[in-house]
Amino acid sequence: MRFLIDFFPIALFFGAYKLHDIYVGTAVLMAATVLQSAIIYAMDRKLQTMQKATLVLVLVFGALTLGLHDERFIKWKPTVLYTGMALGLAAALWIWKKNFLQLLLGSQLRLPAAVWSRLTVAWIVYFLFMAASNAYVALAFTTEAWMDFKLWGYAFPIAFLIGQGIYVTPYLKDEQNQ
Repeated sequence: MRFLIDFFPIALFFGAYKLHDIYVGTAVLMAATVLQSAIIYAMDRKLQTMQKATLVLVLVFGALTLGLHDERFIKWKPTVLYTGMALGLAAALWIWKKNFLQLLLGSQLRLPAAVWSRLTVAWIVYFLFMAASNAYVALAFTTEAWMDFKLWGYAFPIAFLIGQGIYVTPYLKDEQNQ
């Protein structure tokens, strides 16, 4: 159920774009993201930082797209979000000496501090890669190509998460044997 809640705004965005255009798709994305946030809040009685950031960026960049009738704004939203996440994780790790991944997931995964640091660096690199990839496609290709990239680009996070799982598995086995 949670998987469906997480991905229904983007699925509706694609559908509205294919049936109409980027502007109808953007309006649908905005409404669906508000609904998604309300559902998550009703279930959890809170929104995570990523959910709040996504909601604000969708509404701001969506309003700019619709108000100025300029599709570039909605195309740049992922780049801004990914860059912000990379900078947030990097600042936390290297400036404030806090590991947000460990703070968020440490109660569910018991890993050595060095592993948490490497995971955080991997997430920083991943977010920068996704930001750069989105920026390149948004600048160099048509909106149709960007939409295709958004759809088929979901292979990147899936591959990244599988890689993360493979990386931490030996440490989880060690923890279970102790």
